[in-house]
Amino acid sequence: MDIQKWIDKGYDLIVDFGPRVLAAIAIWIVGSIIIKNVLKGIRKVMTKRDYDESLKKFLLNLLSWALKIVLIVVVLGTVGIETTSFAAILAAAGLAIGLALQGSLANFAGGVLIMIFKPIKIGDLIEAQGELGVVKEIEIFTTKLLSPTNKEIIIPNGVLSNGNIVNYSSEGKLRVDLTFGVGYESDIKQTKEVLMNVLTSNPKVLKDPAPSVNVSELADSSINFAVRPWSSVADYWDVYFETHENVKNALDAAGIEIPYPHAVEIKKEG
Repeated sequence: MDIQKWIDKGYDLIVDFGPRVLAAIAIWIVGSIIIKNVLKGIRKVMTKRDYDESLKKFLLNLLSWALKIVLIVVVLGTVGIETTSFAAILAAAGLAIGLALQGSLANFAGGVLIMIFKPIKIGDLIEAQGELGVVKEIEIFTTKLLSPTNKEIIIPNGVLSNGNIVNYSSEGKLRVDLTFGVGYESDIKQTKEVLMNVLTSNPKVLKDPAPSVNVSELADSSINFAVRPWSSVADYWDVYFETHENVKNALDAAGIEIPYPHAVEIKKEG
C-alpha cells in the first residue's frame, strides 16, 4: 500500500514537472545554440571593423555571461521556480557594484570608446592631460605613454577620453617652428638664402610641404626670421637639432652675425 502510494506520487510528479523539465532542457539547448551563433556573428563584425583584440575578448566574455544569466533565469522560470526575487537580487547587486566601482566603470567606458573610435593608436606621439609621450599600450582601464625622457606615464581612460588630445602623428608629418635672429647690418635677402639653403640641403626636411623662411620681427637688437621646415614624425627632433647646428655654421661661413649680449666694463678715472 505504501509502495503504491509512492508510485502514485512519483507518477504525479512526472506528469506535473516532466513537461516543464523537458521544456527547460529544450530551452537551454536552443538558447545555448542561439547564444553561440550570436557571439560568432558579433565576433565577425568586430574582426571586420578591426576592433582591438583585448577589447574584443572582453566584450565577448561580458556579453556571453549576460546572455547566459538571462537564459538561466528563463530556464528556472520554465521549471516553475520563482525568479522575481532572483532578478531583484541581481539588480541590487549590480547597482551596488556600479556605485562602488563608478570610477573604474568610467575608465572602462573610456577605454571602450578609445578602442572603438581610435583617436590614438600604439606608436602615436600625443599630448594629453598635460603629458607628452608616445602611446606604449592601450588597456581597458588605462593608457600608457612613454615620455621623451623614457618615463612611463599612466593615464586613466576616463579622463583621457573626456579631455583634449593632441595627436602629433595622425597626419604623418610635423612642422618644426624655429626662430633665428641676425644683426641689423645683415642683408635680409642673403640671410634668407643662407637659411633656406640649410633647410633644402637636409635630406630629412620634406619637400612637400615646402619649407619657408620669412622675417617675423624687427626686434630691439636683431632681425628675427621664422624658419619653418617640415619633417616626418620620426625625424622631428633630428631636424630640430640639426637645423640649429647647421644654421650657426652657415651664418658664420657667410659672415652674418648672430647678436648676443656684450658686457661692457667701465673704468672710473682717478
